[in-house]
Amino acid sequence: MTVADTRALRRQERARRSGTAGGRRIGSHVLLIIMAIYFVVPIWWLFVAATKSTGSLFSSPALWFDDPLAFFANVVGLFEHQGGIYWRWLGNSFLYAFSAGLGATIVAVLAGYGFAKYRFRGRTAVFGMILGSVMVPLTALVIPTFMLLSQYGLINTPWAVILPSLLNPFGVYLMRVYTQDAVPDELLEAARIDGAGEWRTFRTIVVPLLRPAIVTVLLLSVVGTWNNFFLPLAVLTNPDLLPVTVGLNRWLALSNAGAGGEQVWNLITSGAFISVVPLLLSFLFLQRYWQGGLTLGSVK
Repeated sequence: MTVADTRALRRQERARRSGTAGGRRIGSHVLLIIMAIYFVVPIWWLFVAATKSTGSLFSSPALWFDDPLAFFANVVGLFEHQGGIYWRWLGNSFLYAFSAGLGATIVAVLAGYGFAKYRFRGRTAVFGMILGSVMVPLTALVIPTFMLLSQYGLINTPWAVILPSLLNPFGVYLMRVYTQDAVPDELLEAARIDGAGEWRTFRTIVVPLLRPAIVTVLLLSVVGTWNNFFLPLAVLTNPDLLPVTVGLNRWLALSNAGAGGEQVWNLITSGAFISVVPLLLSFLFLQRYWQGGLTLGSVK
């Protein structure tokens, strides 16, 4: 075989590999486009539905706007309906989500760091129990939680939603796994040799290194509490204490009652759209912290 034949074979092999890689890239892009459409279409429908009147919701095209737009009229009616109770529901959702989300994040960070960097008796067994609790559906825990809270007189209070939401087993697992790789033991030993206490080491060295994981757990906890429906439905009966998820469901039940109920479909869609805006803004403004902090505090 001549040198020219060898070169030709190499060119053919490179072309074959390039074609295979190109086909894989095209398949990946097609799959990503399909998944993007799958997730974007419901949000688009909600945005379009929030601009329609009750009659237009059932007569105009589902995925396109109607003329005239009724978004601002819907918002005004939403904030005035039943004495403006939607404002209270929205405030309750902020209270439950951010207080429980912040508390759950603090618990997850401390527990995950403790499991990752400290040795104590029963560590493996306790962490195994926490990991196993991830597999338990949250709806299965609502009735036992209700019975426990009722014994302490916490039913129909904000604590009935906040306290159970402080426990985030997946957040503990995520923080432990991330801490094991992001926080070198040598860095902790160097800080202790320099005279730094455990709290100072954790605050000045560990927390900056864990920033991406902390933001992730915070967002997951906030979103989970904000979208929680079954727990508030079971432990709250006072309309003034309901979050926006359960409150809109009450309006939905009235609208589904037909002629005997008040038709407020336009207010429900507008309220649902407004309720997801804070979550979207949270993701947009906090996503930079997933990239920032990955190299902070690295060993020199």
